[in-house]
Amino acid sequence: MPTRGHLHHLELWVPDLDRAAGTLGWLLEQLGHTRTATWATGGSWTLGDTYVVLESGPDVADGPHERRRPGLNHVALHAGTRADVDALTAAAQERGWTLLFPDRHPHAGGPDHYAAYLEDADGFEVELVASD
Repeated sequence: MPTRGHLHHLELWVPDLDRAAGTLGWLLEQLGHTRTATWATGGSWTLGDTYVVLESGPDVADGPHERRRPGLNHVALHAGTRADVDALTAAAQERGWTLLFPDRHPHAGGPDHYAAYLEDADGFEVELVASD
């Protein structure tokens, strides 16, 4: 039985599925998720008993995502060691991700918190957190 309180799944509605699969999907795969389903308007990536859905279909309202509006601000994911975070941050930037708070990186979350805050072209923010 899954652990009570752990995330079951996350569903993100995106304006462009191909673009999101190239950024968010790629990042999930780098973190160990496997693309387990594909359909005309979406796909899912699974790690253990948790999965992430990216979907863009007729029910997605027009307009850009804005992380500073009420709703989802960002998703934080364990990303391994500090070296893993650094390598993934560099690779992500080569794939179109923007490093947020570069003047405070990698301690934008505080002096004892090593992480990278990245934003994709659609405005979705992901925090890559180091475990060491």
